[in-house]
Amino acid sequence: MIQKILLAVSGLGHAEEMLKNLKELPSFRGAKVTVLHVVTPQSTASVMTDKWEEGGKILAKAIQYLNLDPSQVSSILRQGDPKDVVCQVADEMEADLIIMGSRGMKRLQSIFSNSVSQYVFQLSSRPMLLVKDDIYVKNIKRVMVAMDNSEAAKNCLNLALFLLRGVTGGQLVLANVNADLGGKLSGITDLKPEKNSVLGMALAEAERQSVAVRCVTSSGKPGEEICRLTNELNIDLLLIGSPDRRPSIAKSFVDIDRLIGSSLSDYVRVNATCPVLLARTTG
Repeated sequence: MIQKILLAVSGLGHAEEMLKNLKELPSFRGAKVTVLHVVTPQSTASVMTDKWEEGGKILAKAIQYLNLDPSQVSSILRQGDPKDVVCQVADEMEADLIIMGSRGMKRLQSIFSNSVSQYVFQLSSRPMLLVKDDIYVKNIKRVMVAMDNSEAAKNCLNLALFLLRGVTGGQLVLANVNADLGGKLSGITDLKPEKNSVLGMALAEAERQSVAVRCVTSSGKPGEEICRLTNELNIDLLLIGSPDRRPSIAKSFVDIDRLIGSSLSDYVRVNATCPVLLARTTG
């Protein structure tokens, strides 16, 4: 299900560590990895030369750290605007997953600082794993999927089951949040869902694939509650569906309203205390 991974590196953050942990999973061991570093245009030729040399060192250091089979890893050093180049390379190689670091900035802050991960998150319809600089990357055992009736959530379920395939001691947590926009919180309740419900069908599929599963429910503001669940349940990786990207004709235009809006996936991206994998339906 995931055979081609694009890892975008800048020389900082935990993205390389996250990939190294993923490659320990049985389902990821055969995946091929492309490590990308983007050199931004500079004002003089001498500065540009220095940046190319620095970029080469960043790539070499990342590949050395990953310590992968040489047949499974390649590198790309390219000039341009990082947010555009990441999307271009992902499309060129038909990446099944993009992994990037993220500074976890709030929406307005990320717009004004030209956040690469924020723009790629908005413009790419490929699954994207964001790893914030200020979190602790753990071995992946407990994976949580925020479940609803959307196709994107179903894609997340399939990805989670793929991730946990063959993982000793692995557990899938299926979480359903009853929205209470007033912010009234409930406790975290384990439940046995009805067979024909969204959680019930997800539970049946997990059991069919011999993946240990736990179903929980709670109520509150959805974004805040999902983040609370990941923290209290000690989740190693959160998967959440995100709305389809905008039509292709609008792809080159930044949608400021959406960037600063009340997107659930955007809130979770910024505030979750574990890595977040965002999956969409194709737009």
